[in-house]
Amino acid sequence: MTRRTRKQALALAAAVALAATACAGQDSDDDTDAADTAEDADEDDDSDEGDSDEPVTVTWWHNSNNEPGRGVYEQAADDFMAENPHVTIEINAQEHEDMLTRLDAAFQSGDMPDIYMERGGGELAAHVEAGLTRDITDLAADAIANLDGVGSTYEVDGRAYALPFTAGAVGFWYNTDLFDEAGISEPPETLDDWLAAVDALKAADIEPVAVGAGDGWPAGHYWYYTALRQCPEDVLTEAVVTLDFSDPDPCFQRAGETLESIIAAEPFNAGFLATPAQEGPTSASGLLATERVAMELAGHWEPGVMQGLTEDGEGLAGRLGWFPFPSVPGQEGEPGALIGGGDGWALSADAPDEAAAFISYLVSDEMQIKFAENDMGIPVNPAAAGSVADPALAGLVEPLGDAPYNHLYLDTQFGESIGGAMNDEIVKMFAGDASPQDIVDAIREAYDAQQ
Repeated sequence: MTRRTRKQALALAAAVALAATACAGQDSDDDTDAADTAEDADEDDDSDEGDSDEPVTVTWWHNSNNEPGRGVYEQAADDFMAENPHVTIEINAQEHEDMLTRLDAAFQSGDMPDIYMERGGGELAAHVEAGLTRDITDLAADAIANLDGVGSTYEVDGRAYALPFTAGAVGFWYNTDLFDEAGISEPPETLDDWLAAVDALKAADIEPVAVGAGDGWPAGHYWYYTALRQCPEDVLTEAVVTLDFSDPDPCFQRAGETLESIIAAEPFNAGFLATPAQEGPTSASGLLATERVAMELAGHWEPGVMQGLTEDGEGLAGRLGWFPFPSVPGQEGEPGALIGGGDGWALSADAPDEAAAFISYLVSDEMQIKFAENDMGIPVNPAAAGSVADPALAGLVEPLGDAPYNHLYLDTQFGESIGGAMNDEIVKMFAGDASPQDIVDAIREAYDAQQ
């Protein structure tokens, strides 16, 4: 696939936005004489030209609030506005958790930004059902084709509602120097190996693992993975589709028991129940970035997040490794399967067509290559596949390609109500206040409550 120039990509994006307006203005009455048809066409052309020059403001929320990502996105907006002078893009870069909180409020009030980050799955389906998210199947057809489709994660009833811009997986990010200091020569492959590494780190007076349980979902990732390891793919897939936990497979009980064994080893940072995920140097990501813990279970976003949490803006550059969640005793899940997903750009229901043009530009060849080169994540555009600059981040490309499947985060798949109740109960387990069965019961009760 050839790389487009900036101007070509922007022109293509603008054409996508204006195509619907141009087609709508055409006169198709076969009885109209040629002179009238020509006159009508001229009038339509003038009208279209006027529409294209009418000032439009597009509001955009994203979570790249650290450099270099923030600057990359500001430049993208500037370039698009230079090619489309009638468009003003108002950017609101936010810390991730703040953005999620504000988006929840926006979904409730209906006062949404034109462009927002969408994770897909059950959450997206709920937004579509509520009439909050715009169908972009036709508006962004060229961009969708360039991405080889958007995948079922961002589709509802066969229609596209977001353009994915990054993919990835959750795994353990670790400080290679601290592992060496503790005498850990190889990344753990089994849960026994991982528990032995925790003991070795403690013996070296190194805090083993950070977890931002204060924000809920980082703790949730542990249960998602123990369920992925303990449950066969068909059992997990059926549970996600039906949400029927009236007679749950024993593998979900085993998932909770496996997590209990991890918690019992006391691997986590002091005060982990109140620790935030990513905000500030005392967050879970901050503890890893400033070398106060050895590892953290987190997603593909972690290198970029850590860059913004160190004074030199480098994070753990050159000292960061990654390994997948280990296998667990007696597992029935597929070896190498991953928990992950990604993020997509979606439009609110009332967003202007120009917003579709801009998100099409954001996933163009040029922008996805910049995204990869600046370690902002793993790109989804095939043209950028070889452009990931960070060796640690590039190390995820092969596991993603080799994985038998990459299961969407369970809270995203279940949707906000059920996923939130599940995460809350998982955090209670981390606090010693919930059993494996309690997690399953919380999922079932949340499902029953929304029927």
